Amino acid sequence: MKHVTPLTVRPYECDSYGHVNHAVYVNYLEHARMQFLHALGFDYKGLVAAGFFTVISRLDISYRSPAFADDELAIETEPAEMRRVSGLFHQVIRRGEAVIAQADIHWCVVDGNGRPARPPEAYDLRRLAP
Repeated sequence: MKHVTPLTVRPYECDSYGHVNHAVYVNYLEHARMQFLHALGFDYKGLVAAGFFTVISRLDISYRSPAFADDELAIETEPAEMRRVSGLFHQVIRRGEAVIAQADIHWCVVDGNGRPARPPEAYDLRRLAP
């Protein structure tokens, strides 16, 4: 299941070269993943209240083309692999048909001590599986 999050580049996200700073894309990707979870009705706040969190264990990103202030972007988010405690999201940022960046985000669920842990059944992320 692919989810698309629209986003307009804000001028303050651009660096001295006039294009979106590379670090800002990481924020875009996180925003789109949260929008994906919201669209599915996944209760992330409930997961946190239960004492569990998702953390990024690896982020592989390729920058293909610059984005500029006021560009209209579309961020595609798609689960590529989902397990009980970990998974992988594939994301693509586009301006029209042009690929701006693409990323693979590896994540896992941890408990309050930061150790990998199985969340309660109500928060089983495997239901997001492709």
